Amino acid sequence: MKLSLVPRERRFFELFKEQGELVAESLTELSKSLLEGRSRHPRLRDLEHRCDDVTREIYELTNRTFVAPMEQEDILTLASALDDIVDLAEEAADKLVLYRVTQVTEPARSMGECLDKAGKEIARALEKLDGFEGLEPHRLELHRLENDGDAIHREALGRLFSDNHMLATELIKWKDIYDLLEQTMDECEHVANVLGTMAIKNA
Repeated sequence: MKLSLVPRERRFFELFKEQGELVAESLTELSKSLLEGRSRHPRLRDLEHRCDDVTREIYELTNRTFVAPMEQEDILTLASALDDIVDLAEEAADKLVLYRVTQVTEPARSMGECLDKAGKEIARALEKLDGFEGLEPHRLELHRLENDGDAIHREALGRLFSDNHMLATELIKWKDIYDLLEQTMDECEHVANVLGTMAIKNA
């Protein structure tokens, strides 16, 4: 395998910025799907494919680069975590189609709005990855949004299991969707944690 003896720092930062933009757009599309009660799965599937391509390029660049601007393990962990967010957003949109959802619950809309905000925070943080300065406010906001999302998720599940008139099929469907949205938010917080570790190492 041919190794580069020249650090390709700029390309890494460009690719992570592109990943951040794809994460933000994916979560915005998911939020709109939930607000409108109409899945935007085709658009999210396209974004998921594009993010796969960027993630693959980061992996390949890491293998080719002799001196990377960050530790190899951190680069791969961050790229994978960002890709996971887009994968989960696409899966959630797919579930809206699979379950034939037309009426979206208020908690699901609220969780979507939290995810939309989280995606924007991730994109802003990745714009500042070069130098690792100014990341902390975005990391703190991601943690706050995850806490908000967790509270909405708990309340949503409580409502599900206290509704004696809800059909079992509806309960199973919405529990799956709520859990998937919560998993997506957890992955956003995971990105915040990864960025925190990278900032400490590169201080």
